[in-house]
Amino acid sequence: MAALTNGIPEKTIERLSEYRRTLLASHKQGITHIFSHVLAGIHGITAVQVRRDLMLIGFSSDTKKGYDVQVLIEYIGNILDSPAPTNIAVLGMGHLGQAITKYFNGKGLKLRITAAFDIDPEKVGKTIDGIPCYHMDAFEETVEDKEISIVIVSSPTKVAPQLVVPIINAGIKGVLNFTSTPLNFPQGIVVENYDITTLLEKVAYFVKENEENNTTGNG
Repeated sequence: MAALTNGIPEKTIERLSEYRRTLLASHKQGITHIFSHVLAGIHGITAVQVRRDLMLIGFSSDTKKGYDVQVLIEYIGNILDSPAPTNIAVLGMGHLGQAITKYFNGKGLKLRITAAFDIDPEKVGKTIDGIPCYHMDAFEETVEDKEISIVIVSSPTKVAPQLVVPIINAGIKGVLNFTSTPLNFPQGIVVENYDITTLLEKVAYFVKENEENNTTGNG
């Protein structure tokens, strides 16, 4: 993925999404204002980083009461969200695909899963968690009909490479890949490879390192 998005660093885009989730949760609790150092503490970063991120998007109204939560939610939304809702499809409705669908569609964002695809006759033609599941044979025409621009790949890993050409042919603009096989696409298609196994192994490694360092230190 490109390092910059309209001049905004990729990591800043990620943090803005995280800030908004925190702000939405705060708003539900009746919190109207929040200080940069409070937002920073929740996300394990510095207040300077929070202020820098918000200055990058042109927001700097930090009053004596802190940031206005509702105003900041709307401001970040204007940066992150498209004017119209973005339609998403899930490729592979196994346990992971169903979990993603169930988790995602209650978030009230301008991103909505509108279709799922599989080849399992037990799933094709059925509605799963409110989402119609189609056969992959109907992928291109369904993408066009439902104006789908992003796909989430949650198929079995060995199947994933076979999905690259159909995704390109269907005119998909963005791919979030949850399989352990990195998928490569031509320039113009945004792809994020999210390998849960690698991330877990990274976490496990640092847990091991911390335990070894603690043991050495106690010796």
